[in-house]
Amino acid sequence: MVTVLALTAALFYGVGDFLGGAASRRATALSVLLVSIPLGFSCLAAAALVDGAAPDAAGLGWGLASGLASGAGFLALYRALAIGPMSVVAPVSALAGAVVPVAAGLLDGERFGGTVLFGVLLCVAAIGLVSMESGGEGASPWGWGGGLSLALISGTCFGVFFVLLSHAGEGGGLWPLVLSRAGVLTVVLGAAAFLVLSRSGTRPARLRGRTTWALALGAGTLDVIANVAYFKAVNAGMLSIVGVLTSLYPAVTVLLAWLLHGERLRLAQRFGLLMALTGVALVTGG
Repeated sequence: MVTVLALTAALFYGVGDFLGGAASRRATALSVLLVSIPLGFSCLAAAALVDGAAPDAAGLGWGLASGLASGAGFLALYRALAIGPMSVVAPVSALAGAVVPVAAGLLDGERFGGTVLFGVLLCVAAIGLVSMESGGEGASPWGWGGGLSLALISGTCFGVFFVLLSHAGEGGGLWPLVLSRAGVLTVVLGAAAFLVLSRSGTRPARLRGRTTWALALGAGTLDVIANVAYFKAVNAGMLSIVGVLTSLYPAVTVLLAWLLHGERLRLAQRFGLLMALTGVALVTGG
């Protein structure tokens, strides 16, 4: 069940990132987040009220801290998706995001058998292969000074989010997730306020067109489902395993970018997807 929940989170994170990236190319990352994050916050608050569990102070604190990290990750990720190919941005981000919870879990004393360990290592290696970029250095903004560094920053932030949220526990129901979304919203609103108050006086662009709105709302809705699935999984299993399985979401983003945007899927990326399937099978079987 833990594996199913973690892979469900990966599926919805992957589709959500694809929709969010597509919306960011039609508008801006910040304007998309100003729509998707409030939607996610509202949905989670309603779900927490229906769930009926009483909030737990410690859980709320961990949730809020995780949200602040996630908010920074969102800003970096959506900006990277807007200026670089999805088939590279998402995997690079996920590779960094996978290493953090695996390292945290191992440092916390988590241990597993040889088959599962090999599966985890295959998954991490697969994310790295899928992230391989073709071409040499150039003046494009897609490089260490632009999209690639932003992707790595976003992945590290998401890895911290995974770790912090794993400490929230289920005693307070879904309220840690509500506070997590509140933390994300705080970061996003802070970024919007900075733009307005800066010398340029730039305001976040409004979303225009039904398609852009649908993409942004879809990204927010799927992110909620993914967060709930991850939260349930990490409270029922080991952080290191749940973290690396959840971080396989780029496989979904890459496939969608290939099928719908015509982005080229290199041989190394195809091999990486095959390794990911093998790694998942070993983790599940072990």
